[in-house]
Amino acid sequence: MSTTSNYLPVRAQWLASGTEAALEPDMPIIDAHHHFYERAGWTYLLDEYLQDARSGHNITASVYMQALTRYRASGPEQLRPAGEIEYVAGVTAPLQQGGPQVAKGIVGYADLRRGAAVRDVLEAELQAGDGRLRGVRHLVTWDADTSLVNPLSAAPRGLLLDPTYRAGVAQLGALGLSYDAWLFFPQLPELFDLAKAYPDTPVIVNHCGGVVRIASYTDQRKEVFDTWSRSMRELAQLPNVYVKVGGLGMRINGFDFDKGERPPSSTQLADAWKPWMHTCIEAFGADRCMFESNFPVDKGSYPFSNGWNAFKRLTAQASDGERQALFRGTVAKVYRLA
Repeated sequence: MSTTSNYLPVRAQWLASGTEAALEPDMPIIDAHHHFYERAGWTYLLDEYLQDARSGHNITASVYMQALTRYRASGPEQLRPAGEIEYVAGVTAPLQQGGPQVAKGIVGYADLRRGAAVRDVLEAELQAGDGRLRGVRHLVTWDADTSLVNPLSAAPRGLLLDPTYRAGVAQLGALGLSYDAWLFFPQLPELFDLAKAYPDTPVIVNHCGGVVRIASYTDQRKEVFDTWSRSMRELAQLPNVYVKVGGLGMRINGFDFDKGERPPSSTQLADAWKPWMHTCIEAFGADRCMFESNFPVDKGSYPFSNGWNAFKRLTAQASDGERQALFRGTVAKVYRLA
């Protein structure tokens, strides 16, 4: 599978044909997860993100997530990812004095397969982040169906159980950094094992736990949901594990939002997402869940405004305290954004 076919194309005219006005436009929101992209045929940097963030909802701050953007072009290979952290910290520095505080927290990449030797890289990245580096994400997506894996982020089977990789993860807690986990749902038991081994390291599960309903999983929708929900409830037993609720606009999720004549409404999104997102919130509690845009990746499926409207619809019956946690409190606590 080519790298481009892993992502749904962003079609501005299609998105504009169904963009909603923001519901509850004054509600403060911290976007728990977004990227800057600079890839062949796809640019989504600060200006593009600001255009979305200022499109109606009250996005007050965000957490930036590593995306292979602006690595250093020279110097030691292991230190090149620090270029992304430097770039993001630099380009968003003026916004830290006034909203939205884009990249108030930054999650970078370091090759945790280097084991304890990754410590020097992490220390260099902390310096590059100008006080805003909060954690590391090292993708571990693996499946027997190789068509599901993006070649840019392919990982060997069982990486979460590998002793050397774990020696790398161990360095995070020692430096006060968190671990962001992007994996596919069949790998959740391995993540449980890892998170249990490092109880002092916050582990943040990305995108509702890696829902996959295409390719070899297309005809197993009930089995997928049952297996996924059982694994998520098991993970919820560990107090150091948190969940990013969102990221269900990707091709692998199999919702096919991109195939409509117009983009899905927030009501359609909320209806489709409800079983998954309500399961996360029920299992972990609002104080361990946080909403994310996952833009620009999810922009192939729906407009920014519709996504946040859907989150607001999904939590219409929740208490004020629960909504405060989901939309800003949990992300501020976990990524130390005070």
